[in-house]
Amino acid sequence: MTFAPPQTVKAILGPTNTGKTYFAIERMLAHPTGMIGLPLRLLAREVYQRCVERVGVGAVALVTGEERIVPAKPRFWVCTVEAMPMDIRVDCVAIDEIQTAIDFDRGHVFTDRILHARGSMETLLLGAATMAPIIRKLLPHAEIVDRPRFSQLTYAGSKKLSRQPERSAIVAFSARQVYAIAELIRRERGGAAVVMGALSPRTRNAQVELYQNGDVDFLVATDAIGMGLNLDIHHVAFADDTKFDGRMSRELSPAEIGQIAGRAGRHARNGTFGVTGGTEGFDEEMVVALETHDFAPVKVLQWRNNQLDFSSINALRNSLDDTPEHRSLTRVPMAKDQLALEFVSRNEAGQLARGLDGARLLWECCQIPDYQGISPANHGEIVTRIYTDLVKKRHVDADWIAEQVRFCDNTSGDIDTLSNRIKQIRTWTFVANRKNWLADPSHWREKTRDIEDRLSDALHERLTQRFVDRRTSVLLRHLKDKRMASPEINERGEVRLEGHLIGTLEGFRFTLARNDGDADIKGLRTAADQVVAPEIHNRADRLSGAPNEEFVLATDGKLRWKGDIVAELIEGDALYRPRILLLADETLSGTDLQGVQDRLSLWLRHHINTVLEGVMALEAPADLEGTARGIAYQLYEHIGLLPRSQVADDVKNLDQDVRGKLRKLGIKFGAYHIYLPLSLKPAPRELALILFALKHGGVRQPGVTDIPHIVLSGRTSFVVDPEVDTQLYETAGFKVAGKRAVRVDILERLADIIRPLIALDAGRPYAGELPVGAAEGNGFRVTVEMTSLLGCSGEDFASILNSLGYRVKRTPKVAAPAPAAEATAEAPALEEVLTENPASLDAVEETPVEAVPADVAPSIEADIPATTVVEAAAETAEAAPAVAAEPEFDEVWSPAAKRPENKRHENRRRPEGEAHAKRPEGEVQSKRPEGEVQAKRPDRNHRPAAPRRPDGEVQDVGKARHLQPKPKFEAKARNENRRPDDQKGERSRFERPAEPPRKETAFDPDSPFAKLMALKAPKGQ
Repeated sequence: MTFAPPQTVKAILGPTNTGKTYFAIERMLAHPTGMIGLPLRLLAREVYQRCVERVGVGAVALVTGEERIVPAKPRFWVCTVEAMPMDIRVDCVAIDEIQTAIDFDRGHVFTDRILHARGSMETLLLGAATMAPIIRKLLPHAEIVDRPRFSQLTYAGSKKLSRQPERSAIVAFSARQVYAIAELIRRERGGAAVVMGALSPRTRNAQVELYQNGDVDFLVATDAIGMGLNLDIHHVAFADDTKFDGRMSRELSPAEIGQIAGRAGRHARNGTFGVTGGTEGFDEEMVVALETHDFAPVKVLQWRNNQLDFSSINALRNSLDDTPEHRSLTRVPMAKDQLALEFVSRNEAGQLARGLDGARLLWECCQIPDYQGISPANHGEIVTRIYTDLVKKRHVDADWIAEQVRFCDNTSGDIDTLSNRIKQIRTWTFVANRKNWLADPSHWREKTRDIEDRLSDALHERLTQRFVDRRTSVLLRHLKDKRMASPEINERGEVRLEGHLIGTLEGFRFTLARNDGDADIKGLRTAADQVVAPEIHNRADRLSGAPNEEFVLATDGKLRWKGDIVAELIEGDALYRPRILLLADETLSGTDLQGVQDRLSLWLRHHINTVLEGVMALEAPADLEGTARGIAYQLYEHIGLLPRSQVADDVKNLDQDVRGKLRKLGIKFGAYHIYLPLSLKPAPRELALILFALKHGGVRQPGVTDIPHIVLSGRTSFVVDPEVDTQLYETAGFKVAGKRAVRVDILERLADIIRPLIALDAGRPYAGELPVGAAEGNGFRVTVEMTSLLGCSGEDFASILNSLGYRVKRTPKVAAPAPAAEATAEAPALEEVLTENPASLDAVEETPVEAVPADVAPSIEADIPATTVVEAAAETAEAAPAVAAEPEFDEVWSPAAKRPENKRHENRRRPEGEAHAKRPEGEVQSKRPEGEVQAKRPDRNHRPAAPRRPDGEVQDVGKARHLQPKPKFEAKARNENRRPDDQKGERSRFERPAEPPRKETAFDPDSPFAKLMALKAPKGQ
């Protein structure tokens, strides 16, 4: 064995953070030519960039297993240790991390470079101080230079993962552990970068940059960070102290722990190390060794013969099995390239290795790295296929390599899928960088390089998406660096910082954007508040000087400024003085808070006084006194709308002068309400509804936000919601009438239409054409004008009239007379059908029933609704042969108080047969002919004399029920009870107008009521 001359070798040894690599680069660049071998492709890339910055891209070559950048005339070569071209003579050679020579897989390569790689002028061996004794043994004349650490390393004990200090690296030794820890840190601390040996160099570079630029404060890594990576790490925490080295799980040696822990601290900055995640703390002896960098020296290096015999496969195998002569060297266990050689030599491809070139080519193929970590047999099949093509076709089959590359060209999938594809493409990248293995090597180098780069970028993106909350990292960085750009706020209030959504700012409230699994991080919220604090201060200044037009009070009681909710109304001391609750974060404080509060309060007072100007004038009108002043104040208390029934007596006592003063204030006296017409507009009513709701149940009760939309729609009536308080409808300007709520002014217009109709009697002579809807007996019929005005008809309109005090009288329309049917065996069934299916109307209690014979009355009362007027059937009527369709009715409405049938019986029972007609209250006197003298109004207890009725005869069924519950008498023709014709002209105005003789209005013979009366009549009549 030949060793290098002693004067050319210098060993620069020491712990981490001693500047050994930096020293070697400086020494190499100081020579005309040089070469440096590095343990990682990632580190080789970093050194290559540094050298290019110093001497230019044309002077530096980069050679790794998967990458080859060689300019025309390079002066300096940056390589991985395995890829160092040993046939190139340079002035300076440097080998970094020589302690890797103890590794089972790669150690023999480092040992070979330690023993044989030499520069013509200077050779530098860089590594841990533990290599000093063995270097002295192997290279006794080498100069050993000890370099002290620039900073101190201190043990910090054990801490939970969530309590690790910033700029920490958490070390684990399996992908599952790394991912789990990174996920936990993302939830608790905003995110972490991930560095593992299985990642591609491009992905590792991107993740390291994520940590280095401050996007994240935590790095989760394997022992890959222990070699050559210069990172700004302040603390290293071990989540585990055992690893699987490819053969077995074993505990880390103190020197390995020291190599990793030594990454804490950079240059003159001190560092700390400790344990986390349930790992037991280091014992005192271990702590002392780590802090003093005092580890057991390396005694043996892995070695393999580099003088190989390529005369045949067997000769090659035998030369690989040679043992070292020096006792400090040991033959490496069978490596993967040697396993591949054994696999190929046993199959048909081994028969192709003839001669020196055949065995040499086979050995080159066997050295294809197993990046995928597959079984030796599977890796051996790949080597076999490549070697066979090279021997038979002189190049690897283009279609086969294209298929392998195409399979990898897919950037979709999760982290594990992308990682596996990167491992596969690295194999084909290695193949593409071999000389003369492919027909078009340049094409495949670019192709495989492009695919690896895109897969690496996709993997970096997936890692970042999974383990880094970019918004959180940007916020935390903003908290440290005040010189960062100001946040961007769009029209939707979204706050973005460096393109990342931070949260939403509405008015003076900031809502932090939350991702799935986020924890409530106090530091994150603090940083976000500091980001938006300047904007909130600017908004407070703008609001304090904003014009009134920029403020809006919504139906939900929220006060908006430029569309953003800034406050809401809450109940105050008085109806017209609600309080303002400012909706703002703690960031709005001090003078900014006071200024906003004062401006909103001033606007609210102005808004109420402006929108309800007419109502506010009624609080203390100067020209009114006494009752009128009280009415005005009640209108003020009821926000401009007061039911007339509440002040009916007071209104009656007002003289015309006082009424005129009230009208000058805008007050209108309607039939049902006293109100200010101007206050019935949508804006005053909406504000009135909000003010009323604040005092009575709050603005969140049903109807407060819905009713204003109905008001704005212009609807005159609508169906009421049973869940809504009726007072809300009244406050909004609607009267609840029956099933519907009717606008107050529309209700007054309806009263104006009905009033003239009930003031005349269509049954009496009338000059000119009768108005539409006029009816006899001072009633009226429903017209299209009425239903169109209220926007409803049928039962809904009837319910409104009923609620207003009108009652309907329904009479069957005249039809041709028919003989009455006699009682038959079907009579009981017909009675049952009529009983189960009575006619129904809204006005049940108040509608009159005409007088009928006493023996018929009880059956009518039981089977026929009180709203239907039934006339007596002819005495000679006979039973109809069949039941006809339901009859059509004529509906006439009149005020309930006008109907004589609505009066209640007096407490004193009158003598039998005595009857009198009392004029209903509110009846309008019909027009008398000229010259007619009005009869003297009788007093309340005196009734004019009337013809005495025969014994047992009564005026109506109601009286018959009270006075003669079961009268028995002979039925008389109903016309006998009418007033003689000679008295019709002199009848009192208190009496009900006479009706035409009943016998002239014949019943429809098909009517079921006629049949029923015929069945009830005594036989023989």
